[in-house]
Amino acid sequence: MFSLTCVLSLVLATSARPQQTNPATQESADSHVSMGYEALKQDRYEQAANEFRAALAIDPALVLRARFPLAVALFQDNKPEEARREFEAVRQATGDHPNVMYYLGRLEVDARNFQAAIHDLNLAAKEPPFPDTAYYLGFAYFKNGELAEAAKWLEDAVKLNPRDARISYQLGLVYRKQGREEEARKTLALSESVRQRNNDESKVRLECARKLDSGPLEEARPICDQLYDDNNADKLTELGSLYGQHRQPEAALKPLQRAAELAPHSPQTQYNLALTYFQLNQSDRARSALETALKRWPDLFQLNALYGSVLLKSGQLKEGHEALRHAHQLNAGDPATEQLLYLSTLDLARQNRAAKQYSDSLNYLREAAALRPLEPEPHRSMAEIYQLMGNTQLGAAEQAEANRLAASQNTLPLRPN
Repeated sequence: MFSLTCVLSLVLATSARPQQTNPATQESADSHVSMGYEALKQDRYEQAANEFRAALAIDPALVLRARFPLAVALFQDNKPEEARREFEAVRQATGDHPNVMYYLGRLEVDARNFQAAIHDLNLAAKEPPFPDTAYYLGFAYFKNGELAEAAKWLEDAVKLNPRDARISYQLGLVYRKQGREEEARKTLALSESVRQRNNDESKVRLECARKLDSGPLEEARPICDQLYDDNNADKLTELGSLYGQHRQPEAALKPLQRAAELAPHSPQTQYNLALTYFQLNQSDRARSALETALKRWPDLFQLNALYGSVLLKSGQLKEGHEALRHAHQLNAGDPATEQLLYLSTLDLARQNRAAKQYSDSLNYLREAAALRPLEPEPHRSMAEIYQLMGNTQLGAAEQAEANRLAASQNTLPLRPN
């Protein structure tokens, strides 16, 4: 089956951000949408649904950006009736969009309404949104007794997904029903061969991970590189991710570069490659990959957070701060992003103070204080700037607040065992 990254790629690539009169409301809706995407990618479907519902409560017009992924989350969470209602609502707004018709067809297949599934999946197949569209259409034709159409679509599906053993298995059953026994025998044998190869690859992945855990890279490479397939983005991404998870970015680079060439419209693939460049201190390449990806997916938290880190490492403090601020707006609950944003805000405040741009420095310090309301440092720095500006009253007030926060930190009770 396709990955959920495919879902996010299509949704984010085809949906434009709606116009809002209230920027704060827009940021709040964006934050819920972004956190919904993050939860969806991590298979936390109930949490994803809650985030998308929260976004829709703020702005019901977020049809493709929130209602469609809400329906996907409900579908993945085995809530077919709720998913159907949401997909139908999207359909009313967008028409027979291939993405929507694919899922409605899948729901009809699961409900064994094969004639309705054939109708919906044929509409999806005009511009197939996912690689297994042809498989489900062929399967529906087969179950509906239309063997010639079933064979045609399943033959197409085998070409599109040669590693999916279930496709050749269903095609073999169709051939058998048609009386094409020799073709059925060969196709069913192919299905078993593909299934066995997939099992063997799973064993190689496990052995690769074990070797990377326990021994030097030189011993693991001959095993791991058995997974390298120059024409399969999914397998290349799996291999690159394995190396990356075991802190071997040099080994991860080649498969991830090739995966990015094969799947240029996958945000996760582009993120993986940029992260590897970043880990290898190739900041220019990381920045280039991220800038290209962000033109297509400007509101993906992962891309913005990494872009901010890359810019900071490249010495682009103001630009990095802006990227991190946007990332924080999209996902305020990520502690690493919040920490980097806070530190970059303090650095910008110091930079502006040194240039005697006191108003700008104060603005950054107020932002830092809002990020970390219990920290005394922003208030201490504001007190110093007010003193430099000759505003002793405000300087004294900020110094008193800094002293109060410092004292409260020193008197906090110990956490019980």
